[in-house]
Amino acid sequence: MLKIENLSVHYGMIQAVRDVSFEVNEGEIVSLIGANGAGKTTILRTISGLIQPSKGTISFEGEAIQKRPPRKIVEKGISQVPEGRHVFPGLTVQENLEMGAYLRKEKDLASEYETVFQKFPILKERVKQDASTLSGGEQQMLAMGRALMSKPRLLLLDEPSMGLAPIFIKEIFTIIQEIQKQGTTVLLIEQNAKMALTIANRGYVLETGNVVLQGTGQELLASDEVKKAYLGG
Repeated sequence: MLKIENLSVHYGMIQAVRDVSFEVNEGEIVSLIGANGAGKTTILRTISGLIQPSKGTISFEGEAIQKRPPRKIVEKGISQVPEGRHVFPGLTVQENLEMGAYLRKEKDLASEYETVFQKFPILKERVKQDASTLSGGEQQMLAMGRALMSKPRLLLLDEPSMGLAPIFIKEIFTIIQEIQKQGTTVLLIEQNAKMALTIANRGYVLETGNVVLQGTGQELLASDEVKKAYLGG
């Protein structure tokens, strides 16, 4: 579904991503793990069209998209849940969800609201509440629900557990698995490497902008190198 080939990204003179190649097959959860500064968020933002690569190609369902603007990438079926959630303060929960569907041509979004509320019942209870008054876990649920309103085929998740209490982290990861089972492919960036690799079909380890290890989620969990660097083993 998604193929990254020899991707390099610069911020001025600084190279954040170096010749990275990986792929995501339809129906998978693929996790990218690595320390802060490894280039994970930069890769997601480049896939979404928010950053232009200095080299390499990004193909989605066989079509190169690295020169497309973000709007066109969303139209193709890719939605991103950004690091830090970035819900719209001053807008209600419902209005935030509507923003996720702004490119949808259909007028009736009732089935999408129902899908989101089934996954995140608390949002239905808070539907008229200002998004800024939600807890961190509730805001993460809203950010994920907002992305799902566009009916993406590929969902990009950037650090969904960041800053959340353990009970919310467990719930978020359960929902990610449900999203996959219902037909949405997931590319997941996550510092909680154990949780990320536990639910992943496959994973890639990034260090200073390079892919240094890859394998199934279970293979990476069993790797001595991964254990030492990311799992406290």
